[in-house]
Amino acid sequence: MRLLVVEDHVELADSVTRVLRREGMAVDVAYDGAAALARADEVDYDVIVLDRDLPKVHGDDVCGELGARSVRARVLMLTASGTIADRIEGLGLGADDYLPKPFAYAELVARIRALARRSQPTHEPVLVHGDLRLDPARRTATHAGRQLPLTAKEFAVLEYLLAAEGRVVPADELLQKVWDEAADPLTTTVKATINRLRSKLVDPSILRTVPRRGYRI
Repeated sequence: MRLLVVEDHVELADSVTRVLRREGMAVDVAYDGAAALARADEVDYDVIVLDRDLPKVHGDDVCGELGARSVRARVLMLTASGTIADRIEGLGLGADDYLPKPFAYAELVARIRALARRSQPTHEPVLVHGDLRLDPARRTATHAGRQLPLTAKEFAVLEYLLAAEGRVVPADELLQKVWDEAADPLTTTVKATINRLRSKLVDPSILRTVPRRGYRI
């Protein structure tokens, strides 16, 4: 899952980013509305967490412009005002959800995951390939009835590969969708994560490397 966090309070933006990355999400950050629009032009995000009161370009205008550009990402709008009128106004601007500050990180994570499911093509609630099962809602994965002890990033890679339904997924696509701007594209990050994930499967051969093309389940 690739996210953009748009928040002008640097300490809050960085704190939110750390929490979301620990959850296995790929997170980019913009500290003003102009930077957010530039990022949205460059990357196909699943969810944009958008503060309403932004410098350079106001959050309301960012939200409207994203809609005018037919950006696929779902928008979760943040604001210091939690009145019903403000929530209605935010949703009327085109936001998909609205979360007043201060908020609990657990609720933020849950809302982001719900929006991300809405931004993706429809899949069964539980992703299944033979005896390999992954439940995105419960954040669990089993293979041949055995619970897989996956890290957040390994879980995200497995989820993306299962959702691809047998399609070969190039390494650079995984890097773009599962990692973020903090990842070095010249490293062996994807390969190393694939190797660790494969070692945890009951039958490692189910995760195949297709030479010069990528990976598939």
